[in-house]
Parts: sequence; structure tokens; C-alpha cells
Amino acid sequence: MNDLSQLVARIVPVDARVAADTQRLLDLKTKPRRSLGRLEDLACQIASIRGAVPAAPLEKAIVVMGADHGVAEDGVSAYPQEVTGQMLLNFASGGAAINVLAREAGARVVVVDMGVKHPPPPTPAIRLHALGPGTANLARGPAMTRATAEAALGIGAGIAAELAASGVGLIGIGDMGIGNTTPSAALAALFCGAPPEEVCGRGTGIDDAGLRRKIAAVRQGLEVNRPDPRDGVDALAKVGGFEIAGLAGVVLGAAAARVPVVMDGFIASAAALAAVRIAPAAVGYLVASHRSVEAGHRLVLQAIGAKPLLDLDLRLGEGTGAALAMTLVDASLRILMEMATFADAGVSDSGA
Repeated sequence: MNDLSQLVARIVPVDARVAADTQRLLDLKTKPRRSLGRLEDLACQIASIRGAVPAAPLEKAIVVMGADHGVAEDGVSAYPQEVTGQMLLNFASGGAAINVLAREAGARVVVVDMGVKHPPPPTPAIRLHALGPGTANLARGPAMTRATAEAALGIGAGIAAELAASGVGLIGIGDMGIGNTTPSAALAALFCGAPPEEVCGRGTGIDDAGLRRKIAAVRQGLEVNRPDPRDGVDALAKVGGFEIAGLAGVVLGAAAARVPVVMDGFIASAAALAAVRIAPAAVGYLVASHRSVEAGHRLVLQAIGAKPLLDLDLRLGEGTGAALAMTLVDASLRILMEMATFADAGVSDSGA
């Protein structure tokens, strides 16, 4: 049994009994039953993942992985590839949107270089796990080998395990990579059985000609590589990206450690869907932070079976939506920990 098989074997379904027990606790609080709606669902899900109602707020981290993509040479992005490394440095120095929102959420940001074409200067604030200077062009052949995809999964799983061992109880996943909505669209088309036109959006703001190039690249990549939609590793290797495979590994590692994962937008959700194809039980560990304006995100969330907490027309990536949703996770757990029961407060219960 290889390392990936051993990892998948450690991922068990979330505990439905704990979720039901948590709902009974919520029903004792001073409110009409189910009146806090999806906040109650969220609290029950987190408890079912952790195996018990948390006794304190969860320590939080957001893993932001960056990498470049060979398909960018086909003109599928409005920005040059130099921006990937430049933005990783911005994350490391605390100046990006994800840093601002993570500080607000009380989450640390873990920045990972999975393979940038123009890497930033070395700094301890960027973890270096580069698998190459970006993937090959998926429209011409496989983005990477299967062995490389498995290595990326292992890197992500290792980071998740390390965070869990350090006390982190809630992990967000975010991305950075010029051109990475194209491999995400290819994964979405493959896993959801949708035509490229339905899953390709404008990403960083490409014009009509750029969108046509992107659709053509996705269609050609699927035709040339013929990835297996039932095999998440094969899909990641043929039409994925280093950071996408790495984030899928974070999902697997977190699930194995019974840590919930808050997905960001389209790219992070595509990575999570690949993880679910590898380990179906991982689906119960996923929290959808928001619905992106990217065309394929709705289909990916439907395939996961996850309903987004927010809909703010976000399309930045970086883990920004995950950071925002973490505040809702905190709120849901504080209701459990701090809200009085009918008996505590001397308030008459309807008995419903």
C-alpha cells in the first residue's frame, strides 16, 4: 500500500451521531428551534467532523499555494506570469487582501511555492516545495506526470498534518497562479460532465478573444489527454496544476486528521472536488465559503454537494472567501459555547 492509499484509508465519514447530539444542544438554547438556520447546520457539521462539540474557539490557518501553468502561453490570462511570484512575496509580507482578511478572522497564513516560473527571493515566510517552474501546457499534453501529482498531494497532506499537530482545528485553502482558472475549468468540465463553454469564465478579466482561447485550451486539453473522471490523481496530473494538486492534498490531510476545511472559490473548490474523487469520505469535511462569479463554480459546488455560506461576487482567490467564512464558523461555535439554555436563563420553553 502506497502513502496515498494509506492516507485515504485514514479518512472516515463524519460522525452523524455527534451532529444529532449537537442539534439537540442547540434546541435547548433560548431561541425558537432552528431559528438560527444554517449557523446551526454549520455548528453541527464542525462538531461531527471534530467528533465532539469544541470547548473553545478553533485555531485557524489558511494555506495559500502558488504555482504557474504552461497553458498561460496560450493567452488565457490578462496578467503576465511574473505576477505569481510577486504576489507570493506580497502574501509573505502581509500586504495582500488575504492577509487583511485573515488578520480579521484571527487566522495565520501559510504561503507555499509549489512551482513558480519567476520565483520570489528566498524568505522564511514562503515555504518552498517547488515541483518545477510551472506545469507543462495541458492543451498540448499532460500538465505533469502522475508521480508529480502524487508528490504534490503528499506535500499538501503533510502541511495539513503539521498544522493539525500544532493545534490548528480549522484550515482554509486558497490559491495563486496566473492562468489557473483554465486547469480548474478543465477539472470542472471533466468531473461535472459539462462543456467547456459552461465552466470557463473571464478569470482575471480577459476579453472575448481571451475567453475563446481559454475555452479552446480546455477543450483541447480534455481531448488530447483524455483524463479519467473517476480517478482524481489522473485528472490532476493531466489537466491540473501543482498548487491545485497541493490543495487537494491539504483536503486529504485535514480530513485524515478530522480537521474541517473551508474552501475558497473556483480553484480551491476544484481542488477539493479532485480530493473527493480520490477519497469520497472527504466530502463531509468541506465547508463552502462562498459562490464565486466564475462560471464553473456553481457546478463544482453542486458536484460536491456543498451550499455556499456567502455570495458576495468575489473572484479574487487567495483564500479571501475562506477567511470571511471562518468568522461564521466562529459565530456558530460561540452560539454553542456561550448562549444560555432555557433552563439556565429561566425562560419558558415552548416545548416544541
